[in-house]
Amino acid sequence: MRKTTLSPIIAGTMNWGVWDKNLSPKEMENMIHVCLENKITTFDHADIYGSYTTEADFGKAFASSKIAREKMQLISKCGIQMLAENKSTKIKHYDYSKNHIISSVEQSLKNLQTDYLDVFLLHRPSPLMVADEIAEAVEKLKADGKIIDFGLSNFTTSQTELIHQKTEISYNQVQFSATNFEPMVDGSLDYMQMNNIRPMSWNPLGCVFRKDIPQTHRLKKLLATLVSKYHLGSDTLLLSWVLRHPAQVIPIAGTVNVARIQSLMKAVELELEKEDWFAIWAESMGEEVA
Repeated sequence: MRKTTLSPIIAGTMNWGVWDKNLSPKEMENMIHVCLENKITTFDHADIYGSYTTEADFGKAFASSKIAREKMQLISKCGIQMLAENKSTKIKHYDYSKNHIISSVEQSLKNLQTDYLDVFLLHRPSPLMVADEIAEAVEKLKADGKIIDFGLSNFTTSQTELIHQKTEISYNQVQFSATNFEPMVDGSLDYMQMNNIRPMSWNPLGCVFRKDIPQTHRLKKLLATLVSKYHLGSDTLLLSWVLRHPAQVIPIAGTVNVARIQSLMKAVELELEKEDWFAIWAESMGEEVA
């Protein structure tokens, strides 16, 4: 059973560093405070973010903030091996050897300036992963107090079951939104509910504001009417759509816009009317439900 309680919405740090917003440690410190002030206490990391630099910058920000560790929850991931400065990797690949998993967690702890991760995830499935070896690493990390909960990211149901046979899985981070609703219809969210695995959703707004295609045209038209009805922004309504699913999906929001961060929790307080929820799904599909 899970031992960690995460905030209803998670702050995603992938774009905080050099990959996008290029926030300084001082700016990250301010962003941490803004998140905590708005009841977003969980922060999602991965070793590779910012080409292996964002964790360390966040760690400096956290140390400078003087915030008590128990006031926040830290998630990180490992497994993807990228080409980067000071790395000997010649081709992008995955590594889930016991030694690599343990050393990656230890490096993340050093970067984040903490003694433990609340949640540790395998970033993407590898055809070469050995479930027994993964389980050995996870059990050691738990026994040593370096991680509390273990989970996966972007794993299919069968891949999850493979690992689940060997060690407890508490989370699976998948792409889920009104425009990427496959986990809802391919059995993934059903499986997670049956096995007490909590889903996290990356890119929970989908491609609504990123692509100019018939699907997003339909959704924007509908959302305009719902904005008038609920007096909330389109992004808040889309997050509410994700949160309405009974699998208790936790969205990961990557925004660093203070006004948007301040409005995120309104999605938690709102429960979309059932017909509006289905209207969003129908417009995404381009047809009504069967």
